[in-house]
Amino acid sequence: MPDPVQTPPPIPPPEPPSEDRTLADLVVEVSENASTLVREEIELAKAEVSEKVGKILRGSAVGAAAGTFAFLAVIMIFHGVAWLLGEEVFSGNIWAGYFVTAGIFLLVAALAGFVAYRAVRAGAPPVPQQAIEEAKLTKEMLEKEAS
Repeated sequence: MPDPVQTPPPIPPPEPPSEDRTLADLVVEVSENASTLVREEIELAKAEVSEKVGKILRGSAVGAAAGTFAFLAVIMIFHGVAWLLGEEVFSGNIWAGYFVTAGIFLLVAALAGFVAYRAVRAGAPPVPQQAIEEAKLTKEMLEKEAS
């Protein structure tokens, strides 16, 4: 029966540093390591941005569903308030109660729009902070070693 978990082949150990390596060999090795480092930094940035965008999308979808149900409930509540105002305050003029509740709707919509604007502005753009910090640290390290 074959083993269900396959182990990857062993990675050969790196060659020990040799004193007789040429400058060209060293330059090739440094350029290969630098390109690998840049590729890994780019992958880190992509992963970080993808994660943040996913969180924003999930939060937006749940928020939209909650907002829809809350909006429907508010419509029913304000319908009742309009009838109550029309009967009790405006002596049976139901239309006046509806205008008052429409004004309240507009105030709530303006407040919700302002809060949504601030929330979107705070989350955008989804910048890969971790990748940027890592790149800065790498740059500082390379500058220190170069001098």
